[in-house]
Amino acid sequence: MALSSESNKWKYDVFLSFRGVDTRRNFTSHLYHALFQKGVNTFIDYKELEKGEQISPSILRAIEGSRISVIIFSENYASSTSCLDELTKILECRDSTGQLVLPVFYNVNPFQVRGQHGSFAEYLAKHEEKFRDDINKVKRWRAALYQVSTLYGWHLGEGQESKFVQRIVEEIMNKLNLIPFNVAKHPVGLDSLTDDIKSLLDIGSNGVLAVGIYGIGGIGKTTLAKAVYNHIAHQFEGSAFLANVREISTQSHGLVQLQEALLS
Repeated sequence: MALSSESNKWKYDVFLSFRGVDTRRNFTSHLYHALFQKGVNTFIDYKELEKGEQISPSILRAIEGSRISVIIFSENYASSTSCLDELTKILECRDSTGQLVLPVFYNVNPFQVRGQHGSFAEYLAKHEEKFRDDINKVKRWRAALYQVSTLYGWHLGEGQESKFVQRIVEEIMNKLNLIPFNVAKHPVGLDSLTDDIKSLLDIGSNGVLAVGIYGIGGIGKTTLAKAVYNHIAHQFEGSAFLANVREISTQSHGLVQLQEALLS
C-alpha cells in the first residue's frame, strides 16, 4: 500500500548531466539502467543537442524537479555550453532548494576539473573567445566547475566500471532512503511481469486502486509484489509492505498488529 501526495515537489529522484559523445553509450547508459532496476526515478536526456543549442525549458524544469543531480565529468564535458549551463542551473537549485549534487569523474581527474587543466582549459579558452562580449558567462562556468569539483563524489581512476556504477547506485539509494526488498537471486522473467502489474496500477491517477495477484502457493506472488513495490514506492510520500496478512490476521490481536505496522 502506498499513499500519494500532490504536495511532493520532486518529480524525479535523480537528474543525470553528462556529455553525450563521451558517455551516452557506455557509462551513463549503464548507470541509468542500474538506477532504473532499483526503481529510482531518473531523468536522462536522450536528445543530443547541436553545437550552440540552448537547453530547453523541459530540461530546466527537470533539474528543478530533481532531488539529486549527478554530474558526470568526462574529457569533453566542458566543450558543451549546454552542459555548462546545466551545471550552473544545478548549483542554483542546490542553493535554492537544497538539491543534493554528486559529481562523478569519469576518465578525468578531479584536480583537472578544479584547476581547469587539460581539455577543460582548452575548451574554456575557446568559450572565452566566442563569448568575449559576455565574458561573465564564462566566469560563471569556471566558478561552477571549481565549486562542484570540491564536493563529495566519485573518481573512477583505474577501477572496474561495473563496481564503480554499483557504488554510485548504493550511495544514491542511501541518500534517497530507499531500502529495496531482496527479491530473488535469479529473477528470470520478473521484469516483464513487474511491468504488467505497474501498467495496471495507473500510477498518478486519482483515487484508490487495488490489484490482486492470484495463484497457488509457491509460484512467486510475494516475490512479484516485492519487485513491484521496489519499483513504485519512491513515487509516494508514504509506503508500507505488509507480508503474511492472512496468517497474522488469524492470530490473537493479529489485526491490531497489522494496523500498527501500517500506521508506523
